[in-house]
Amino acid sequence: MENKTIDGVKVAVNYAKADDAPVSEGEIKAYIKRAHDKYPHGQLESLTLDVDGEDVGIHYGLAPVKFDRIRRITGYLVGTLDRFNDAKRAEEHDRVKHEVPSCCIK
Repeated sequence: MENKTIDGVKVAVNYAKADDAPVSEGEIKAYIKRAHDKYPHGQLESLTLDVDGEDVGIHYGLAPVKFDRIRRITGYLVGTLDRFNDAKRAEEHDRVKHEVPSCCIK
């Protein structure tokens, strides 16, 4: 098993047999380029190559995508309140917020 970092990507190469041909740095860069082409909006963090003779299993580790929560507030679907004007902010502030009884929380 080889571990190295190439172009900011953590690379692990696993060989099934001792006589498997080693993977060159050029091949690894080609696999990294393939990941960027296949997942243009993803950020590649790691690459694992499982070498078994002529076969190579490729496993990409992509960074998690930031998720923004969407809520329905005063009839609008919003992520944050920063785009509300003063009237909408006041409406949100004055609304009745219901609580869940403690007997129902699991």
